[in-house]
Amino acid sequence: MSSEQLPIVAVLGGTGKEGSGLSLRWARSGYQIIIGSRTPDKALRVAGELNDLLGENLIRGMANEGAAREADLVVLTVPYSAHRATLESVREAVQGKTLVDVTVPLKPPQVSTVNLPEGRTAAEEAQALLGDGVKVISAFQNVSAGHLKDLDHRVDCDVLICGDDEEAKLVAIRLAEAADMRGIDAGPLVNAIVAESLTPLLVGINKRYKVKGAGIRITGID
Repeated sequence: MSSEQLPIVAVLGGTGKEGSGLSLRWARSGYQIIIGSRTPDKALRVAGELNDLLGENLIRGMANEGAAREADLVVLTVPYSAHRATLESVREAVQGKTLVDVTVPLKPPQVSTVNLPEGRTAAEEAQALLGDGVKVISAFQNVSAGHLKDLDHRVDCDVLICGDDEEAKLVAIRLAEAADMRGIDAGPLVNAIVAESLTPLLVGINKRYKVKGAGIRITGID
């Protein structure tokens, strides 16, 4: 895919550490990025900060609904507490598009303990809420935000990508590569239960071993 063909990507919740770090890396790789937020002023401020790091005005900021409507591809990076409300606010705007859900159903204060929500996974809840008109992909849950904004640092982590649409999974794999990581096709959307559950496990490892960037690697694949 040439740079001229790269989709416009809306990163909803892009003012947070994970969303802003991914936005920075994708913009550097040639993607047009729109940071979405419930608070447009905050989205504009963070977009400006990221553009300062890039040395170019490559990232825009706006309200979630407008960002989702203008984009070709939507990435959701909000906390689980805001997951349903954010999806409901953009449900019409994302019809006919792919939505990459990064959300993990963490349940504070026990964020190092696996929590299975009512719908089994955040990704499956997103698919049920948005309907068949949206291709939901689960990805990027196990990527530590700690090094994303250091553009000279290669993130030592594979990205497990789950979904029921093969073409949409390839789009997510290209996003992983654009962020200097390796995307791994981890099967159908129901397998997101594994990827989402790995996050609290990694949070616990970070705490016990006093590190910040524990991640996962799939061995045996060239």
